[in-house]
Amino acid sequence: MTSKQRGRPRSFDRPTALEQATMAFWEHGFETTSVSDLTRAMGISAPSLYAAFGDKKTLFEEVVEEYARSYGAFGGRAFAEEPTARGAIGRMLREAAGEYTDPAHPRGCLMISAAINCSTPEVEEALRARRNANISAFEARIRRDVESGELPADTDAPALARFSGAVLQGMSQQARDGAGRQELEALAETAMLAWPAPGA
Repeated sequence: MTSKQRGRPRSFDRPTALEQATMAFWEHGFETTSVSDLTRAMGISAPSLYAAFGDKKTLFEEVVEEYARSYGAFGGRAFAEEPTARGAIGRMLREAAGEYTDPAHPRGCLMISAAINCSTPEVEEALRARRNANISAFEARIRRDVESGELPADTDAPALARFSGAVLQGMSQQARDGAGRQELEALAETAMLAWPAPGA
């Protein structure tokens, strides 16, 4: 006697559906992407969406986590692999120029563009916290380089970290506005000229 499988199997591939939701949120932002937009993009019904992912906000939280592990992982790699703050942030900005203009997906950064016109406080705060955590990480790495003598003792670590965050965020918006990869790479190189000369 064959055992009958309990429950009804999902009629869609969850990772693929999550990727399709990522594209929808990335292109249109959190607020203006409706549940019907999501079900159309994901190719599933609203009940299937709720059963597999929860509500729209919960789905978006999962999208952000997955985005950070995939498309947005270049910054973390730069910080893990480059020995100095200058090297890590310079590499991050140069790679952002390519990532933000890649024709394989929407332009810019999902965590920056999805927050535009967001009126859902929990989502807005979660995205803000992630962006601020990045700036804090920049500052910590810069301070470490000041302490080691890689950067001059009078380097303003908070200002340099915030400047780097502003450049990264601005690059995302400029990519959305049509700036090309070479233009953003030139912007990244120009931004690095603001860094102080290496310490003695």
